[in-house]
Amino acid sequence: MAKVNIKGVIVSNDVYEIYEWFGIEAVCPNKVMEQIESANGEPLEVDINSGGGDVYAGSEIYTALKEYKGDVTTRIVGLAASAASVAAMAGKKVVISPTAQMMIHNVSSWSHGDYREHRHESGVLENYNKSIANAYILKSGMQQDEVLALMDDETWFTAQQALEKGLVDEIMFENNSSPKLVASAYNAQILPPAVIDKVRNELMKDRQSKSEQPQEIERTAKVPLSLLQKKLSLQGRMMDQ
Repeated sequence: MAKVNIKGVIVSNDVYEIYEWFGIEAVCPNKVMEQIESANGEPLEVDINSGGGDVYAGSEIYTALKEYKGDVTTRIVGLAASAASVAAMAGKKVVISPTAQMMIHNVSSWSHGDYREHRHESGVLENYNKSIANAYILKSGMQQDEVLALMDDETWFTAQQALEKGLVDEIMFENNSSPKLVASAYNAQILPPAVIDKVRNELMKDRQSKSEQPQEIERTAKVPLSLLQKKLSLQGRMMDQ
């Protein structure tokens, strides 16, 4: 049985290293695909504890898991919210801890411009809501209108509610004594674009500085080497005399 972890903020491949630099737990499609490829067709267990993040990255992870040739069991062990709940739907079997929660809601974005830009963006978001809803529809058998209404309301599901809606197949440990439920707060820690841009620039400067260091060392080393060569040459001439 091979393991895949979807934990922390779901981010795109190009910003993953920035979250890593901040020490913020995150996951990107490339990291998930690396784990999938190393499984070599073995049954996969996918542990999920994520508040979501980038919707396109979540869709890419969902697709990669659905395409896997072996059996896939997704396990909601803490929270599967937003884009993470989409990834959870990729399992041939979906199970949830009795203390875990699932949340589905509408897609959101940052936008700027006049009323025409905002109107256009509104249409884009509505269309993408329907695309994301397909993951829940395919798993649960619910109608599109019902799923979209649940997304409009930003619906939070307990393990029992998720089972009733057909979003999961099984509640973990249901034959054992029930563990004590605890409260938790939802915070996906998504970084603002301005912060990402600033850190990306700093990382580029740092890399450039590191790449220039060997050249500087080489230039510095050439100076005493040249002096040594001159000194040896002079000593050689004196000995010849």
